[in-house]
Amino acid sequence: MPLTPIPTSAFQKIAVGIDRPEDVVVGKDGRVFASDHQAAVAEIFPDGSFQRLGPKGGAPNGLNMDRQGRIIIANFGIYDREPGPLERFDPATGTHETLLSEVEGKPLTSSNYPVIDSAGNIWCANSTHAETWPQALDGRTDGFIFVLRPDGSSSIEAAGLKFPNGMALSADERWLYCAQTSGADVMRFPVRPDGKLGPGERYGPILGKLQTPGDPQHDHNDLGYTDGVGLDGQGNLWVCLPAANKVVAITPGLQVVTVFHDPDGAVINHPTNVTWGGADLKDLYVGSIRADYVLKARSPVAGQPLVHQL
Repeated sequence: MPLTPIPTSAFQKIAVGIDRPEDVVVGKDGRVFASDHQAAVAEIFPDGSFQRLGPKGGAPNGLNMDRQGRIIIANFGIYDREPGPLERFDPATGTHETLLSEVEGKPLTSSNYPVIDSAGNIWCANSTHAETWPQALDGRTDGFIFVLRPDGSSSIEAAGLKFPNGMALSADERWLYCAQTSGADVMRFPVRPDGKLGPGERYGPILGKLQTPGDPQHDHNDLGYTDGVGLDGQGNLWVCLPAANKVVAITPGLQVVTVFHDPDGAVINHPTNVTWGGADLKDLYVGSIRADYVLKARSPVAGQPLVHQL
């Protein structure tokens, strides 16, 4: 089926009352979890209600899940001027732990989004070391991508990035995609056989305008600050543009298609991540840093299954 646009009217608000639901992860068993500023995570039930799980601390941001069903949490601590480590929460036992708080001597201040490969490596972005996260939207290049391996070792694999944010691995795990929020673009890095990243390159075009101090105010619909990304089963890379209340997709042919857009933000309000679930991987969930709910709709194409969904 082609990548047809999803009308705003197709979206349902669920988990109403949740706090800063930046991301959603769906287990192989169908359980749905979202980020929540008041807990480690929140579980969203089929009737749309939710329950907070685990301790409050920092700003849980991007989520993912390992094959054991444990939730990997990128803590965007800079949001509250707190540390921003990589964490893990086990819904089965309630265990909450810090996996990594620094890499190569650099403290994690703004862990943003984790993705897990088939070998169990956790790839994650640390967006900035600015004092506050809005300061980092000036185009500074202090962000990096790091990896935490199953043996506990870690390393920085790409540096000099402009607020690295959402990430996705290609189905064959040969490529790691990463949004650069203050670059208004997406970078693509080859994953080498030795588990290291090769030099990055821009994937597709610049996706919109950036607001430069002193310049006239741009129409928010034209802003291209990129956030979460996700690959569907046809190889389209969906990219969230929260300031524009829009999600676009970069096709394998590098064309840009608008998948959904709500100019006034009445329903689709600052979308930050897209996630697929359900038996056919066509249940689409959309997180947000502004809304107090998660959005759910049916996707025109199935999502690419993540490691924990295989």
